[in-house]
Amino acid sequence: MKVKRLLLAAFLLVAATSFGQNIIGQDYTVSPNVITTAVPFVSISPDARGGAMGDCGVATTPDVYSMHYNPAKYVYLEDKFAGGLGYSPWLRNLVPDMNLAYLALAYKINERSAVAGTLRYFSCGEIEFRDVNNISQGKYSPNEWAIDATYSRMLGDYLSGAVAGRFIYSDLTQNQSDYGRPGISVAADVSVYYKRPVEWFSNMDADFAWGAAITNIGSKISYNGQSDRRDFIPTTLRLGAGLKLDLDEYNSLAFNVDFSKLMVPTPPVIERDEQGNPMYNDDGTYKIKYGLDNNVSVVQGMIQSFYDAPGWGYNQKHELVHYGSFYEELCEINIGGGIEYWYNNTFAVRGGYFNETALKGNRKYVTLGAALKYSVFGLDVSYLIPVNTVAGSNPLENTLRFNLTYSMGGKKG
Repeated sequence: MKVKRLLLAAFLLVAATSFGQNIIGQDYTVSPNVITTAVPFVSISPDARGGAMGDCGVATTPDVYSMHYNPAKYVYLEDKFAGGLGYSPWLRNLVPDMNLAYLALAYKINERSAVAGTLRYFSCGEIEFRDVNNISQGKYSPNEWAIDATYSRMLGDYLSGAVAGRFIYSDLTQNQSDYGRPGISVAADVSVYYKRPVEWFSNMDADFAWGAAITNIGSKISYNGQSDRRDFIPTTLRLGAGLKLDLDEYNSLAFNVDFSKLMVPTPPVIERDEQGNPMYNDDGTYKIKYGLDNNVSVVQGMIQSFYDAPGWGYNQKHELVHYGSFYEELCEINIGGGIEYWYNNTFAVRGGYFNETALKGNRKYVTLGAALKYSVFGLDVSYLIPVNTVAGSNPLENTLRFNLTYSMGGKKG
């Protein structure tokens, strides 16, 4: 009965966001109201396993790459020590040499505590800088990186929690002062993970898990050194649930669903004149017609993100269309679902789907992947297939992720 309720709740929320896609729509008659942040690279999953399961990970079984989705899972690691290397060419349809590299290390102190650290490096590829007169200033390789550390601990028989710290460095200008300065931010994660055996099926063992995490709670970032021009980093709330079934001695099957939402203020609807140009206040700020001012503090922005959707948008004729604030808030919830099958804990195949409504970016893709585990080594790969490709081109096409994992120390329960 509990399983049916879980699946029904997931279905209703998927139906709500799909309904939003149909209204706002396929024809894009209403302009998308996308929430944008600085340093989006910290939101890219470096995990080939999660990437193959519709970007699910907050309630999946733990592995060395748990930092991105839910660091509270680390205390459930079966091995004493684990390490991982990840690599993903990114947006290769747009930039041929853009990529994400990832290093993860985890150590289980004892049965009730664990520590882990990760390093994420994002290369933007080679870019030629030009001045206002279109004269070349040389070629540079902008990059961004983040380093994390976490402590995970059991809080009860089945519940664990974790806190993580993160330092973010974004050098998009390569120290060319005419173009700006490197951006720096410090952030934190808080998360919980619950896992226990359940007796929902008479003929097989099963584990049910749920997780919750708020990631990248941190300071705004600036690229010009001025306090009046600072951007939010992608503070994200994730909630998820998972069910793992041991079909028999050799075969297992897991189902997961994740819900995620940016805890960043929604851009308001700006008042425009008859020609569609934005209107300004006397102090030079935009005139807000609907919604709330998004130039607020980090804490205020996190709270405000749950009720500040304007619920209005301009169509192609510059006419305002009303679709409701509650509806737009629902559209800000992204949904991912995934399935994972393991044979003899040696070979796995995975699949999933990720949905984002047209009003908030319209990312929709099917994910596939596989894994091979031999002795202390493991290899994971995932592949992303966009389902909303327009005219045969989508920057997310052919997105691959690769992970190499090493573990040692034997199973610790």
